[in-house]
Amino acid sequence: MEDYLQGCRAALQESRPLHVVLGNEACDLDSMVSALALAFYLAKTTETEEVFVPVLNIKRSELPLRGDNIFFLQKIHIPESLLIFRDEIDLHALHQAGQLTLILVDHHVLPKNDSALEETVAEVLDHRPIEQRHCPPCHISVELVGSCATLVTERILQGAPEILDRQTAALLHGTIILDCVNMDLKVGKATPKDSRYVEKLEALFPDLPKRNDIFDSLQKAKFDVSGLTTEQMLRKDQKTICRQGIKVAISAIYMDLEAFLQRSGLIADLHAFCQAHNCDVLVAMTIFFNIHNEPVRQLAIFCPHAALRMMICGVLECSHSPSLKLTPAPSTHPNLQAYLQGNTQVSRKKLLPLLQEALSAYSDSVKIPSGQPETEGVCREQADKDLDRAGSSLVPGLSQDEEEPPLPPTPMNSLVDECPLDQGLPKLSAEAIFEKCSQISLSQSTAASLSQK
Repeated sequence: MEDYLQGCRAALQESRPLHVVLGNEACDLDSMVSALALAFYLAKTTETEEVFVPVLNIKRSELPLRGDNIFFLQKIHIPESLLIFRDEIDLHALHQAGQLTLILVDHHVLPKNDSALEETVAEVLDHRPIEQRHCPPCHISVELVGSCATLVTERILQGAPEILDRQTAALLHGTIILDCVNMDLKVGKATPKDSRYVEKLEALFPDLPKRNDIFDSLQKAKFDVSGLTTEQMLRKDQKTICRQGIKVAISAIYMDLEAFLQRSGLIADLHAFCQAHNCDVLVAMTIFFNIHNEPVRQLAIFCPHAALRMMICGVLECSHSPSLKLTPAPSTHPNLQAYLQGNTQVSRKKLLPLLQEALSAYSDSVKIPSGQPETEGVCREQADKDLDRAGSSLVPGLSQDEEEPPLPPTPMNSLVDECPLDQGLPKLSAEAIFEKCSQISLSQSTAASLSQK
C-alpha cells in the first residue's frame, strides 16, 4: 500500500487522465480506508495503463479533527504525507480537460458545488439506500451492510485475493470492527456479511490485532476531543440541512453535554460558528459512553431566533415515532435549549427528517399574505399551531425519493449516524401534537383570564 501511494503522488505531477476514487465529505475512517483500498485494488487489477488515485474528500488541514484516522494511519505505518486531499487536486480542472473519471465510495450523491462532476462518475460503491433522484446514471453497487469496507474487502477477495497484503488487510479489518461496534450482536450493526469478511481476514492473517484491542484503541482515538477548540469540535463531525432558505448545522460532540456547556466563551463561539457557516440554527448532538460502556445521548439547540427555536424544540419534544424521550436539561443560556435524550437508539440520521419538517412548518408560519405588512418572527401561539401541520405532513411532505425504502436498517459509520432500530422515517403523532397544543392554549387562556382579573 505504501509503495502504491507514493506512485499516486507522483502521478499528480503528470498531465494524464486520472481515475479518482473519492470518499465522502465526512472522511471518517470507513470513507478513508474504503477509498484507499478500492483504489489500490483497481490499480493492481487493471490491464491497461489507467491511473487510479484515492482522494480524501477534505482539506489536509482538517485531518487533525479525525483522531481515529490519524491514530490508525500511524499504527499501520502509512505516512500522512502520502495521502492526497481534496485541496491538493483540482477535479473540476481535470474534468474540463477531459481527464477525469470518478468512482464514488461510501457515498453516491455529490454536493451542489460538485454537481458538474456527476457526468464523470463511472461507478458507485456504497452501503446506504440509494436516493434515486440524485444518484448518478452509472454502474451502482449498493448493499446495506455495517461498513463500506466490508464491500471493498469482498471485491478484493472475490476478484484478486493475491494482491491483499497485511497492511491493507489490517486497515480493512480494523475499520469493519469499529463501524460494527466490535461485531456486538446486541448493538445490531454488524450484518452476517460484515462478520463473514472479518473472519476471512483473520483467517488469512492470523497475526491481526485482537478485536477488542483494535476496537478499544480506535474508539478511544475517535472520541478524544482533548485539545480541540469549540469550533473544531463542531466541525469534527458535522452535517448541514437547508429548507426554505433556513440553514441548520448538526454536529456530533463526543463529550458530556454538561461539560460542553461549561466551556469558556461557549455562546460567543456558537455565534461565531453560525456566522462563519451562515447557519441559522446549530444542533449539537452529544454522545459519550458511561462507565458501563453504554451510549449516552444529549441534545442542545442553539438559535437566537426564539420562534424558530420553539418550533424546532416543539417538533422534537412531540415526536412519538420514534420518541426521543427528551427531558429539559439546565441551561443558563437564553438562546440555547438543552435536553437529555432518553431514547439512545435515535441517531442523527433519524433526527434530520424531523428538523426538515420543523423548518418547513416554520417557513409556512411566517409567510406574509399579499398586501399585508411584513413583520419579523412569529408568535409562540402561531408556532405551536403549526406543530400539528408538521405532524400530519411529515411523511407526505417528503418526496418518494426522500423517504427510505422498506429495507432493513442501514448501518452507517458510527453510532452518531445510525442505530439498530432504524425502520424508516420518524413520524410525528398528530394526536400527541394536538394534545400539546391544547395544553398550551389552555395555559395561555388561563394566563389571559388572570391578567384580566
